[in-house]
Amino acid sequence: MGLFDFLNEKIAIDLGTSNTLITHKGKIAVDHPSIITLNQITGKIIAVGKEAGMMRGKINKNIKTIYPFSNGVISNFDASEKMLKAFLKRLSSLNASVFSSSYNMIISIPCGSTEVEMRAVLESAKRLNAKNIFLIHEPIAAAIGGGINILEPKGNMVVDIGGGTTEIAVISLGRIISGQSVKIAGNTFNEDIMQYVREFRNLHIGESMAEHIKITIGSAIEHLDTPPKNMQVEGRDLLTGKPKQIELSYKEISKSLEKSISQIENSILETLSEIPPEISADIYNTGIYLTGGGSMLRGLNERLSKSTDLPVHLGESPLETVVKGSDMVLKNLDHYSSVLVQDRRRNF
Repeated sequence: MGLFDFLNEKIAIDLGTSNTLITHKGKIAVDHPSIITLNQITGKIIAVGKEAGMMRGKINKNIKTIYPFSNGVISNFDASEKMLKAFLKRLSSLNASVFSSSYNMIISIPCGSTEVEMRAVLESAKRLNAKNIFLIHEPIAAAIGGGINILEPKGNMVVDIGGGTTEIAVISLGRIISGQSVKIAGNTFNEDIMQYVREFRNLHIGESMAEHIKITIGSAIEHLDTPPKNMQVEGRDLLTGKPKQIELSYKEISKSLEKSISQIENSILETLSEIPPEISADIYNTGIYLTGGGSMLRGLNERLSKSTDLPVHLGESPLETVVKGSDMVLKNLDHYSSVLVQDRRRNF
């Protein structure tokens, strides 16, 4: 690293409700759950990210597990600041001297973010000593990260299913011309699974187990060509209070997710019904681009394709497209300046 290279440090951050991803020098340097555990008496950080995630449901009364982000925006300002500071310190090349200087940062936000929510993100970034702070809407970043040329006069539809929200956007000439932010996503799927297992199998399971079930045997449809094997699930028997193990099938999980996935489908169809006919013609040919961790649910792309009569494309690393797209914008600000959120550059 040259003597003044730190002046050109660039950091892209995807503040996800479930996961926080950070790029540095073009590579994903941090990929951790958006969780922090604190000592309630001293306020001291016990763990962040994966280490904190392993403590979910297994801590004593003096330790509190906090999820700093809710529905894609900051819900706990203090906890988010502490968590981000801890993550940034893990970037080995960003040593103490760099933190005493400044750097450029870009942060992705839901397309439905209010001015108050955006201000909370900016204030949090300000405390991290960023010189220039840029904001970009998640669907825009996802499209760029997915290799779509969003600056051309052509309509593209992106559906980004994260942990807290599903971002639906129709993009043309670098702008969102129609879309919505739906508060149904990966975390909602976890809650649906927990409720189903409790109501129909009389077993109480935790959030981490529900997420494990979703990843292992989760499905958006009841008939898969290559179905996963049944899964053994442990929890507490609601009738006896004793530890118990049951066997779940992917078809049961599909039933549990039916209502939530139907709501996402309806929101996509509603967005499609509101766009100009010229854009509809483009999307008929280009289809829908599916990104985000929630998009990896088995059979989801097939189901959405049937309900919309459109081709649905799922990228290789859908969880990383937003942060990769943000990183590309930060490296090429002159080219992508028009895609940034209005009042785009924040100098402090």
